[in-house]
Amino acid sequence: MERISISLMIPLLAAVIASVPSAVNAQPRVYLMNPSRLEEVRKLPPGDRSVAPALKRLLRDAEKSLRVHPLSVTQKDSVPPSGDKHDFMSLSPYWWPDPNKPDGRPYIRRDGEFNPEREAFPDEKNLDRMIAAVSTLALAHFFTGEGSYAAHATELLRVWFIDSATQMNPNLNYAQAIRGRTEGRGSGIIESHQFPILLDAIDLLAGGGGIAETDVKALRTWFSEYLTWLRESPNGRHERDAKNNHGSWYDVQIVRAALFVGERSLALKTLEESKQRRIASQIEPDGTQPMELARTKAEGYSTFNLQALTTLAAIGKRVGVDLWEYETADGRSIRKALDFMLPYYVGEKTWTYPQIAPIKTKDVWMLLRAAASLGGARYAEAAAQLSIPNAASDRINLIY
Repeated sequence: MERISISLMIPLLAAVIASVPSAVNAQPRVYLMNPSRLEEVRKLPPGDRSVAPALKRLLRDAEKSLRVHPLSVTQKDSVPPSGDKHDFMSLSPYWWPDPNKPDGRPYIRRDGEFNPEREAFPDEKNLDRMIAAVSTLALAHFFTGEGSYAAHATELLRVWFIDSATQMNPNLNYAQAIRGRTEGRGSGIIESHQFPILLDAIDLLAGGGGIAETDVKALRTWFSEYLTWLRESPNGRHERDAKNNHGSWYDVQIVRAALFVGERSLALKTLEESKQRRIASQIEPDGTQPMELARTKAEGYSTFNLQALTTLAAIGKRVGVDLWEYETADGRSIRKALDFMLPYYVGEKTWTYPQIAPIKTKDVWMLLRAAASLGGARYAEAAAQLSIPNAASDRINLIY
């Protein structure tokens, strides 16, 4: 398909969508996004005003993503302790030089305060940029069939995961290092908490014929090796045992990667175990999340953990494990935790726990929209009360 300018593509979007081959119109194999909603949007009548702003903005973002140059973990000046630039490397954000030590080591913790030295390690930001670009391009390709979107997404994936000269090794051994203490730690696995978003994008591309099967096979091999590392490495086992949001996001990665590589039984087992290991252990009967409330950004981390738990619930909904309705005998549940936070989100109550930086309203809005998609009109109503610039043009309207 020959590329056309965005100014021409936007008015013709409905016609382009209608021309996508019927073989591609099967419900997409995604788990974080709502596959039924994706299909519903694609089949809406031409010019439907409910999604036109979001589709227009998506295409604009896709054009920007076409200009994202391929990124790689080898694009860094520092060399990990392994001596291999193919290893992901980052510095822990909340650890700072000790002012009482000549060389500042070992570093000391200042929870919630970002050490600017972290900026010298580009792997984490480059990973996020790659995931954002691939996700945008995959979604735009799904709605338009525009080949250039899929081609560039595939190129970005090849450089990061497949090409021998630039690929990332399937581990996070050196993520969130702390100078004077550790070369990397289990908590660093949080750096890749957006991998599940990427896997939805890859499956969206694969289902729409936008990526070669050889590339999909290579990506499945990479994530199979990464899944093994998550489960068997000391860092992975440490993160598995985390009692806060780190443990929740670990489960999200395990479940989505397992589904991607064909280990469905592992995904189902992890989802079932998360009922007790995450929901029952992290949420009190009154809906509070003690491990998150102990942080200096208590509201932000309570929200972050709920994002992980609602993501687990969304995946569970697709595969028949109901986490959304799960409740312990004494009333602990995802919904109870959301209901505890709701009055603070909409301004009915003033937050009285620590929060040294303003919470991002957009994060709250997205959480509530995701919760509403699982069931509960009250969460949609709460989301509508928040002031979100250009809310009608946000892509969340296309996926929930």
